[in-house]
Amino acid sequence: MSEGAAPEPITIVWSPEGRGNLRAIDRETAMQILYCLDRYLTSRTGDVKKLKPPLPGFRLRCGDYRVFFDLRDENAIEVTAVLNRRDAYR
Repeated sequence: MSEGAAPEPITIVWSPEGRGNLRAIDRETAMQILYCLDRYLTSRTGDVKKLKPPLPGFRLRCGDYRVFFDLRDENAIEVTAVLNRRDAYR
């Protein structure tokens, strides 16, 4: 990869739970979450943390919401949940 080149695009796979979580959120907030996720995947910038056991995967902070995901391979992630921060770690 040459210096300054954009990172490889990453495919998003939505679990049924993650898709249902996103659809339950109002449209404007859901669009902000999708924008936040897109920004992370295209530029690799955002508030992402690897979760500590027993929780698997990673979380991306998007305002009051948390997007939980696992790495499937180097070019794909699976979004497992999209939850409000008050419900995210219960």
